[in-house]
Amino acid sequence: MEYKFSDNINSLKPSAIREILKTSGNAIPLSAGNPATEAFPEDYIIEITADILKNNAVTALQYSITEGYQPLKDEITYLAKNRYGIDNEGDGIIITSGAQQVMNLSAKAFCNSGDTVICESPSFIGSLNSFRSYGLKLRGVPMKPDGMDIDELEKALKESENVRFIYTIPNFQNPTGYTTSLEKRHKIYELAQKYDVLIIEDDPYGELRFAGEFIPPIKSFDTDGRVVYSGSMSKIISPGLRVGFAIANEEIIQKFAVCKQCDDVHTAVLPQMIAYELISKYDFENHIQSLKKIYKRRATLMTDLADKYLKDYVEYHKPDGGLFLWCTLPDHIDIKDFVKKALDNGVAVVPGFAFAVSEDEPCHSIRLNYSTPSEEQIKTAMKVLGDLIRKECK
Repeated sequence: MEYKFSDNINSLKPSAIREILKTSGNAIPLSAGNPATEAFPEDYIIEITADILKNNAVTALQYSITEGYQPLKDEITYLAKNRYGIDNEGDGIIITSGAQQVMNLSAKAFCNSGDTVICESPSFIGSLNSFRSYGLKLRGVPMKPDGMDIDELEKALKESENVRFIYTIPNFQNPTGYTTSLEKRHKIYELAQKYDVLIIEDDPYGELRFAGEFIPPIKSFDTDGRVVYSGSMSKIISPGLRVGFAIANEEIIQKFAVCKQCDDVHTAVLPQMIAYELISKYDFENHIQSLKKIYKRRATLMTDLADKYLKDYVEYHKPDGGLFLWCTLPDHIDIKDFVKKALDNGVAVVPGFAFAVSEDEPCHSIRLNYSTPSEEQIKTAMKVLGDLIRKECK
Protein backbone atom coordinates (compact mmCIF):
# COMPACT_ATOMS: atom_id res chain seq x y z
CA MET A 1 0.00 0.00 0.00
CA GLU A 2 1.01 3.63 -0.31
CA TYR A 3 1.73 5.15 3.09
CA LYS A 4 0.67 8.71 3.76
CA PHE A 5 2.76 10.21 6.52
CA SER A 6 2.03 13.48 8.26
CA ASP A 7 3.32 16.68 6.70
CA ASN A 8 5.45 17.34 9.77
CA ILE A 9 7.17 13.96 9.60
CA ASN A 10 7.52 14.01 5.81
CA SER A 11 9.55 17.21 6.14
CA LEU A 12 12.12 15.58 8.45
CA LYS A 13 15.38 14.19 7.12
CA PRO A 14 17.40 11.43 8.78
CA SER A 15 20.17 12.61 11.07
CA ALA A 16 23.33 13.00 8.98
CA ILE A 17 25.29 11.80 11.99
CA ARG A 18 23.32 8.56 12.24
CA GLU A 19 23.64 8.02 8.48
CA ILE A 20 27.41 8.55 8.65
CA LEU A 21 27.67 6.11 11.55
CA LYS A 22 25.78 3.49 9.53
CA THR A 23 28.15 3.79 6.57
CA SER A 24 31.44 4.49 8.34
CA GLY A 25 32.33 0.83 8.93
CA ASN A 26 35.82 0.63 10.41
CA ALA A 27 36.56 4.33 9.91
CA ILE A 28 37.95 6.31 12.84
CA PRO A 29 34.80 7.74 14.50
CA LEU A 30 35.35 11.50 14.81
CA SER A 31 31.69 11.77 13.82
CA ALA A 32 30.10 10.29 16.94
CA GLY A 33 29.13 12.18 20.08
CA ASN A 34 29.49 9.23 22.42
CA PRO A 35 31.19 9.46 25.81
CA ALA A 36 34.50 7.67 26.18
CA THR A 37 33.79 4.04 27.04
CA GLU A 38 36.39 4.06 29.83
CA ALA A 39 34.37 6.85 31.44
CA PHE A 40 31.54 4.45 32.25
CA PRO A 41 31.57 3.37 35.93
CA GLU A 42 30.94 -0.21 34.86
CA ASP A 43 31.96 -1.96 38.06
CA TYR A 44 29.76 0.30 40.18
CA ILE A 45 26.80 -0.14 37.83
CA ILE A 46 27.13 -3.92 37.89
CA GLU A 47 27.33 -3.92 41.69
CA ILE A 48 24.45 -1.46 42.09
CA THR A 49 22.20 -3.29 39.63
CA ALA A 50 22.76 -6.64 41.31
CA ASP A 51 21.99 -5.17 44.71
CA ILE A 52 18.80 -3.48 43.49
CA LEU A 53 17.49 -6.62 41.81
CA LYS A 54 18.32 -8.69 44.87
CA ASN A 55 16.87 -6.37 47.51
CA ASN A 56 14.41 -4.05 45.79
CA ALA A 57 13.30 -5.80 42.61
CA VAL A 58 9.61 -4.99 42.93
CA THR A 59 10.23 -1.24 42.95
CA ALA A 60 12.64 -1.54 40.02
CA LEU A 61 10.34 -3.68 37.88
CA GLN A 62 6.90 -2.20 38.65
CA TYR A 63 5.13 0.82 37.18
CA SER A 64 5.99 4.10 38.89
CA ILE A 65 4.82 7.72 38.95
CA THR A 66 5.39 9.86 35.88
CA GLU A 67 7.40 12.56 37.67
CA GLY A 68 10.13 10.08 38.56
CA TYR A 69 11.78 8.11 41.36
CA GLN A 70 11.58 10.39 44.39
CA PRO A 71 15.05 9.68 45.87
CA LEU A 72 16.63 10.55 42.51
CA LYS A 73 14.56 13.72 42.22
CA ASP A 74 15.66 14.77 45.70
CA GLU A 75 19.32 14.06 44.94
CA ILE A 76 19.29 16.00 41.65
CA THR A 77 17.50 18.89 43.34
CA TYR A 78 20.24 18.92 45.99
CA LEU A 79 23.01 18.80 43.38
CA ALA A 80 21.37 21.54 41.30
CA LYS A 81 21.25 23.80 44.35
CA ASN A 82 24.75 23.12 45.64
CA ARG A 83 26.66 22.70 42.37
CA TYR A 84 24.82 25.03 39.97
CA GLY A 85 23.05 27.52 42.23
CA ILE A 86 19.59 26.52 41.01
CA ASP A 87 17.24 27.07 43.93
CA ASN A 88 14.18 28.96 42.79
CA GLU A 89 10.96 29.08 44.76
CA GLY A 90 8.09 27.44 42.94
CA ASP A 91 10.24 25.06 40.87
CA GLY A 92 9.79 21.32 40.54
CA ILE A 93 11.58 18.49 38.78
CA ILE A 94 10.64 15.66 36.43
CA ILE A 95 12.82 12.72 35.39
CA THR A 96 12.81 12.14 31.64
CA SER A 97 13.96 9.47 29.21
CA GLY A 98 17.13 11.36 28.38
CA ALA A 99 17.46 15.12 27.97
CA GLN A 100 16.17 14.77 24.41
CA GLN A 101 12.72 14.13 25.82
CA VAL A 102 12.78 17.56 27.51
CA MET A 103 12.90 19.16 24.05
CA ASN A 104 10.00 17.04 22.90
CA LEU A 105 7.97 17.87 26.01
CA SER A 106 8.76 21.58 25.61
CA ALA A 107 7.52 21.64 22.04
CA LYS A 108 4.45 19.61 22.92
CA ALA A 109 3.55 21.66 25.99
CA PHE A 110 4.23 25.19 24.73
CA CYS A 111 3.81 25.26 20.96
CA ASN A 112 1.17 25.10 18.29
CA SER A 113 1.95 24.26 14.67
CA GLY A 114 3.35 27.34 12.97
CA ASP A 115 4.78 28.90 16.14
CA THR A 116 8.41 30.00 16.18
CA VAL A 117 11.38 28.70 18.17
CA ILE A 118 14.57 30.74 18.21
CA CYS A 119 17.68 28.55 18.13
CA GLU A 120 21.41 28.96 18.10
CA SER A 121 22.74 28.38 14.61
CA PRO A 122 24.19 25.83 14.19
CA SER A 123 22.57 23.67 16.86
CA PHE A 124 21.95 20.10 17.99
CA ILE A 125 20.12 18.23 15.24
CA GLY A 126 18.13 16.08 17.67
CA SER A 127 16.47 19.12 19.21
CA LEU A 128 15.94 20.83 15.85
CA ASN A 129 14.19 17.77 14.46
CA SER A 130 12.09 17.45 17.60
CA PHE A 131 10.86 21.02 17.09
CA ARG A 132 10.31 20.45 13.37
CA SER A 133 8.22 17.36 14.09
CA TYR A 134 5.60 19.66 15.68
CA GLY A 135 5.44 21.90 12.63
CA LEU A 136 7.38 24.73 14.26
CA LYS A 137 9.26 27.48 12.44
CA LEU A 138 12.91 27.73 13.40
CA ARG A 139 14.72 31.07 13.43
CA GLY A 140 18.46 30.75 13.73
CA VAL A 141 20.77 33.17 15.52
CA PRO A 142 24.47 33.01 14.54
CA MET A 143 26.89 31.66 17.12
CA LYS A 144 30.11 33.34 18.19
CA PRO A 145 32.77 31.81 20.45
CA ASP A 146 31.10 33.50 23.47
CA GLY A 147 27.53 32.56 22.52
CA MET A 148 24.70 33.87 20.39
CA ASP A 149 24.99 37.20 18.57
CA ILE A 150 22.86 39.29 20.93
CA ASP A 151 21.93 41.91 18.33
CA GLU A 152 20.73 39.17 15.99
CA LEU A 153 18.84 37.55 18.85
CA GLU A 154 16.90 40.73 19.52
CA LYS A 155 16.28 41.17 15.80
CA ALA A 156 14.85 37.65 15.66
CA LEU A 157 12.62 38.33 18.66
CA LYS A 158 11.34 41.54 17.04
CA GLU A 159 10.73 40.12 13.58
CA SER A 160 9.40 36.63 14.32
CA GLU A 161 5.75 35.89 14.99
CA ASN A 162 4.50 33.77 17.87
CA VAL A 163 7.90 33.09 19.42
CA ARG A 164 7.40 30.48 22.13
CA PHE A 165 10.93 30.04 23.46
CA ILE A 166 14.66 30.53 22.94
CA TYR A 167 16.62 27.27 22.79
CA THR A 168 20.23 27.44 23.97
CA ILE A 169 23.06 25.04 24.84
CA PRO A 170 25.23 27.39 26.91
CA ASN A 171 28.04 25.03 27.91
CA PHE A 172 30.36 23.52 25.26
CA GLN A 173 27.63 23.71 22.67
CA ASN A 174 26.89 20.89 20.27
CA PRO A 175 28.22 21.19 17.57
CA THR A 176 30.55 24.18 18.05
CA GLY A 177 31.96 23.52 21.52
CA TYR A 178 31.39 27.22 22.30
CA THR A 179 30.47 28.44 25.78
CA THR A 180 28.09 31.34 26.36
CA SER A 181 29.67 34.02 28.55
CA LEU A 182 28.03 35.13 31.80
CA GLU A 183 27.38 38.56 30.29
CA LYS A 184 25.52 37.02 27.37
CA ARG A 185 23.57 34.68 29.62
CA HIS A 186 22.24 37.70 31.46
CA LYS A 187 21.44 39.47 28.18
CA ILE A 188 19.59 36.42 26.84
CA TYR A 189 17.51 36.34 30.01
CA GLU A 190 16.83 40.09 29.84
CA LEU A 191 15.65 39.78 26.24
CA ALA A 192 13.43 36.84 27.18
CA GLN A 193 11.86 39.06 29.83
CA LYS A 194 11.54 42.01 27.45
CA TYR A 195 9.76 39.97 24.78
CA ASP A 196 8.01 37.66 27.27
CA VAL A 197 9.26 34.32 25.98
CA LEU A 198 10.59 31.20 27.67
CA ILE A 199 14.15 29.86 27.62
CA ILE A 200 14.96 26.17 27.24
CA GLU A 201 18.46 25.80 28.71
CA ASP A 202 19.92 22.51 27.52
CA ASP A 203 22.96 21.58 29.63
CA PRO A 204 24.10 17.99 29.02
CA TYR A 205 27.81 18.88 29.04
CA GLY A 206 28.08 21.28 31.98
CA GLU A 207 29.89 18.83 34.27
CA LEU A 208 32.58 18.25 31.64
CA ARG A 209 34.44 21.55 32.11
CA PHE A 210 38.19 20.90 32.12
CA ALA A 211 39.42 24.49 31.65
CA GLY A 212 38.31 27.97 32.65
CA GLU A 213 35.92 29.01 35.39
CA PHE A 214 32.43 27.73 36.18
CA ILE A 215 29.70 29.95 34.72
CA PRO A 216 26.31 29.87 36.48
CA PRO A 217 23.38 28.59 34.41
CA ILE A 218 20.70 31.02 33.27
CA LYS A 219 18.28 29.12 35.48
CA SER A 220 20.26 30.19 38.56
CA PHE A 221 19.09 33.80 38.13
CA ASP A 222 15.60 33.02 36.85
CA THR A 223 13.34 35.26 38.96
CA ASP A 224 10.05 34.77 37.14
CA GLY A 225 9.92 31.08 36.21
CA ARG A 226 10.65 31.47 32.49
CA VAL A 227 13.62 29.08 32.26
CA VAL A 228 13.34 25.33 31.78
CA TYR A 229 16.67 23.76 32.75
CA SER A 230 17.44 20.42 31.11
CA GLY A 231 20.13 18.08 32.42
CA SER A 232 21.30 14.56 31.68
CA MET A 233 23.10 11.56 33.14
CA SER A 234 24.15 10.45 29.65
CA LYS A 235 27.54 12.16 29.60
CA ILE A 236 28.42 11.59 33.26
CA ILE A 237 27.14 8.04 33.86
CA SER A 238 25.89 6.32 30.71
CA PRO A 239 23.78 7.34 27.70
CA GLY A 240 22.27 3.85 27.57
CA LEU A 241 20.48 4.43 30.88
CA ARG A 242 18.41 7.19 29.20
CA VAL A 243 18.02 9.29 32.35
CA GLY A 244 17.54 13.03 32.01
CA PHE A 245 15.62 15.67 33.91
CA ALA A 246 13.96 19.06 33.70
CA ILE A 247 13.81 21.68 36.44
CA ALA A 248 11.13 24.31 35.90
CA ASN A 249 8.22 26.06 37.54
CA GLU A 250 5.87 23.49 39.09
CA GLU A 251 3.05 24.50 36.74
CA ILE A 252 5.29 23.58 33.79
CA ILE A 253 6.34 20.31 35.43
CA GLN A 254 2.67 19.33 35.84
CA LYS A 255 2.05 19.92 32.13
CA PHE A 256 5.21 18.02 31.22
CA ALA A 257 3.94 15.08 33.28
CA VAL A 258 0.68 14.98 31.34
CA CYS A 259 2.59 15.13 28.05
CA LYS A 260 5.01 12.43 29.20
CA GLN A 261 2.14 10.12 30.10
CA CYS A 262 1.24 10.18 26.41
CA ASP A 263 4.83 9.32 25.43
CA ASP A 264 6.12 6.61 27.76
CA VAL A 265 4.10 6.77 31.03
CA HIS A 266 7.33 7.17 33.01
CA THR A 267 11.08 6.78 32.63
CA ALA A 268 12.23 3.22 33.33
CA VAL A 269 12.64 2.82 37.09
CA LEU A 270 15.72 0.58 37.21
CA PRO A 271 17.98 3.14 35.44
CA GLN A 272 16.65 5.84 37.77
CA MET A 273 17.52 3.73 40.79
CA ILE A 274 20.99 3.01 39.40
CA ALA A 275 21.59 6.72 38.82
CA TYR A 276 20.44 7.57 42.35
CA GLU A 277 22.65 4.98 44.00
CA LEU A 278 25.69 6.05 42.02
CA ILE A 279 25.45 9.80 42.61
CA SER A 280 24.38 9.52 46.25
CA LYS A 281 26.37 6.61 47.70
CA TYR A 282 29.57 6.46 45.67
CA ASP A 283 32.32 9.05 45.26
CA PHE A 284 30.50 11.10 42.66
CA GLU A 285 32.93 14.02 42.79
CA ASN A 286 35.91 11.75 42.20
CA HIS A 287 34.07 10.20 39.25
CA ILE A 288 33.46 13.64 37.71
CA GLN A 289 37.11 14.57 38.16
CA SER A 290 38.17 11.37 36.40
CA LEU A 291 35.89 12.25 33.45
CA LYS A 292 37.44 15.71 33.20
CA LYS A 293 40.93 14.22 33.08
CA ILE A 294 39.97 11.90 30.23
CA TYR A 295 38.39 14.65 28.15
CA LYS A 296 41.06 17.23 28.89
CA ARG A 297 43.76 14.82 27.75
CA ARG A 298 41.96 13.95 24.52
CA ALA A 299 40.89 17.52 23.76
CA THR A 300 44.44 18.75 24.32
CA LEU A 301 45.77 16.04 22.04
CA MET A 302 43.30 16.91 19.27
CA THR A 303 43.86 20.66 19.48
CA ASP A 304 47.65 20.24 19.61
CA LEU A 305 47.43 18.16 16.45
CA ALA A 306 45.06 20.71 14.92
CA ASP A 307 47.75 23.32 15.60
CA LYS A 308 50.27 21.06 13.90
CA TYR A 309 48.28 19.90 10.85
CA LEU A 310 45.38 22.32 10.31
CA LYS A 311 46.28 25.74 11.69
CA ASP A 312 47.42 27.28 8.39
CA TYR A 313 44.17 26.34 6.64
CA VAL A 314 41.37 25.93 9.19
CA GLU A 315 39.77 28.15 11.86
CA TYR A 316 38.89 26.59 15.21
CA HIS A 317 38.28 27.66 18.80
CA LYS A 318 39.71 25.51 21.57
CA PRO A 319 36.89 24.34 23.88
CA ASP A 320 36.93 24.54 27.69
CA GLY A 321 35.00 21.31 28.04
CA GLY A 322 32.51 19.00 26.39
CA LEU A 323 33.18 16.66 23.49
CA PHE A 324 33.58 18.66 20.28
CA LEU A 325 35.94 20.72 18.14
CA TRP A 326 34.36 22.86 15.40
CA CYS A 327 36.60 23.46 12.38
CA THR A 328 35.82 25.93 9.60
CA LEU A 329 37.48 25.14 6.28
CA PRO A 330 38.29 27.57 3.45
CA ASP A 331 35.25 28.65 1.42
CA HIS A 332 36.46 27.01 -1.79
CA ILE A 333 36.37 23.51 -0.29
CA ASP A 334 33.21 21.54 -1.02
CA ILE A 335 32.24 20.17 2.39
CA LYS A 336 30.22 17.23 1.07
CA ASP A 337 33.11 16.17 -1.12
CA PHE A 338 35.62 16.67 1.68
CA VAL A 339 33.60 14.54 4.12
CA LYS A 340 33.39 11.78 1.50
CA LYS A 341 37.14 11.92 0.86
CA ALA A 342 37.81 11.77 4.59
CA LEU A 343 35.60 8.69 4.88
CA ASP A 344 37.34 7.10 1.88
CA ASN A 345 40.59 7.63 3.80
CA GLY A 346 39.26 6.00 6.95
CA VAL A 347 38.08 9.03 8.97
CA ALA A 348 34.41 9.79 9.66
CA VAL A 349 33.53 13.45 10.37
CA VAL A 350 30.22 15.31 10.39
CA PRO A 351 29.54 18.12 7.90
CA GLY A 352 28.48 21.33 9.61
CA PHE A 353 25.34 21.68 7.49
CA ALA A 354 23.91 18.69 9.39
CA PHE A 355 23.33 21.13 12.28
CA ALA A 356 21.92 23.98 10.21
CA VAL A 357 18.69 25.64 11.32
CA SER A 358 17.88 26.53 7.70
CA GLU A 359 18.62 24.34 4.69
CA ASP A 360 19.86 27.31 2.63
CA GLU A 361 22.30 28.35 5.34
CA PRO A 362 25.89 28.22 4.02
CA CYS A 363 28.34 26.23 6.12
CA HIS A 364 32.00 25.38 5.57
CA SER A 365 32.60 23.64 8.87
CA ILE A 366 32.99 20.11 10.18
CA ARG A 367 32.46 18.79 13.70
CA LEU A 368 35.14 16.60 15.24
CA ASN A 369 34.58 14.51 18.35
CA TYR A 370 37.47 13.65 20.69
CA SER A 371 35.68 11.54 23.29
CA THR A 372 34.86 8.47 21.20
CA PRO A 373 38.13 7.63 19.38
CA SER A 374 41.23 6.40 21.13
CA GLU A 375 44.30 8.63 21.41
CA GLU A 376 46.06 6.63 18.69
CA GLN A 377 43.03 7.02 16.44
CA ILE A 378 43.00 10.78 17.06
CA LYS A 379 46.68 10.99 16.04
CA THR A 380 46.03 9.06 12.83
CA ALA A 381 42.82 10.90 11.97
CA MET A 382 44.19 14.41 12.44
CA LYS A 383 47.14 13.67 10.15
CA VAL A 384 44.76 12.30 7.51
CA LEU A 385 42.60 15.42 7.71
CA GLY A 386 45.66 17.65 7.53
CA ASP A 387 46.93 15.85 4.41
CA LEU A 388 43.51 16.16 2.75
CA ILE A 389 43.17 19.85 3.52
CA ARG A 390 46.66 20.64 2.23
CA LYS A 391 45.80 18.90 -1.04
CA GLU A 392 42.57 20.89 -1.32
CA CYS A 393 44.43 24.17 -0.70
CA LYS A 394 47.26 23.67 -3.22
